Amino acid sequence: MKPIILFGTGKIAEIILYFLRNDSDRTVVACTVDRAYMPGSEWQGLPVVPFEELAATYPPDQYEVLVALGYQDMNELRAGKCAAARALGYTLASYVHPQSGVPKDLVHGDNCFIMNQVMIHPCVKLGSNVFVWSGAMIGHHSTIGDNVWLTSCANVSGVVTVGAGTFLAVNSTIGHGVKIGQRCFIGANALVTQGTEDDQVFVSASTKPFRLSSQQFMRMSRFSDL
Repeated sequence: MKPIILFGTGKIAEIILYFLRNDSDRTVVACTVDRAYMPGSEWQGLPVVPFEELAATYPPDQYEVLVALGYQDMNELRAGKCAAARALGYTLASYVHPQSGVPKDLVHGDNCFIMNQVMIHPCVKLGSNVFVWSGAMIGHHSTIGDNVWLTSCANVSGVVTVGAGTFLAVNSTIGHGVKIGQRCFIGANALVTQGTEDDQVFVSASTKPFRLSSQQFMRMSRFSDL
C-alpha cells in the first residue's frame, strides 16, 4: 500500500494520526494544508507541505491522501478538499480500526474513517468521506450518504437512509425505516422518527439546572445514603 499524506493539522488530524501510527500498518509520511493555514514546516514530527505544491513534492501515483478535517460547514469543507485531492489524481485512503467490529460485508467509499468499538450491522452501505466515531450504531440495511459525520453514540436504526452531508451528534437517534434528507443537523439527544426534508435542524432542549445547589441536593436526596 502507498504511504499516506494527511490533509489537516488540527485536532481531527491528530486523532487520525494516532490511530494510523498505533493501530494500522499504514505509514504517514507528511501533512498538507492550504498555504494560508500552514502551522510551520513541521507538525507532529511530520513535514508540512502546502497543498498547492503537494503533487510536485509527493506525486499522486506514489502516495495516497486522507482528508482529516472536521464537519465544518456541514461537512462541505472536508468534501471540497476530497474533491480537490481527487482532481490532482490522488487516491483517497480510508481507515477502519482493526477492533471496529464491522461485518465482513460492509461496503464503504473512499476517505472513510471508522473508529474502534462501533456497532455496525450486516447489510450496511457507507458512502465516501463518512466518519464514524466510537460507540456509534448503524442498523441493518441502512445506507449512509457521502460526507456524513456520526459522532460517538449516535444511533441509526435499521433500514434507514441518511442523506449526504448530514451530521449526527452524541446520543442522537434515528428511528427504524426513516429517511433523513441531505445536510440535516441532528443534535445531541435528538430523536427523529419521521422522514425529514433537506437542511433541517433537530435540537433537543438542554436539561434545566435544579434550583438547589449540588450540596443541598445531595443532603436532601437518597444519594447521601449510599
